[in-house]
Amino acid sequence: MTIREMCDAFEVTPRTLRFYEAKELLFPQREGQKRLFTRRDRARLKLILRGKRFGFSLEDIRQLLDLYDMGDQQRTQLAETLKLARQRLEEMERQRDELGQAIDELAKQIAWGEEKLANSAE
Repeated sequence: MTIREMCDAFEVTPRTLRFYEAKELLFPQREGQKRLFTRRDRARLKLILRGKRFGFSLEDIRQLLDLYDMGDQQRTQLAETLKLARQRLEEMERQRDELGQAIDELAKQIAWGEEKLANSAE
């Protein structure tokens, strides 16, 4: 695929693809000035975008992608991915709980403020 086709397929910008290439996460083939992305690049980009959506760092994503070629039918890659995913899930659940508490507190403050305002108008 060309850079334009990749951008359209994955809804990313050319700058994003060049950034991931510069970070050695993608390895498009070069034909002069043209970048051609292979099936492997497409699979890697899909995993990169998914990892970013879940909050993994680019370094975590790189390390997981590099484990693909271990020669153990991706067992190491899968095991490490699951380990990181569990850690990230715990972190996200903690953040959700903290956000829930903050929402509850803010709602109470708003209710208090509305009541104060209503009572002061009387």
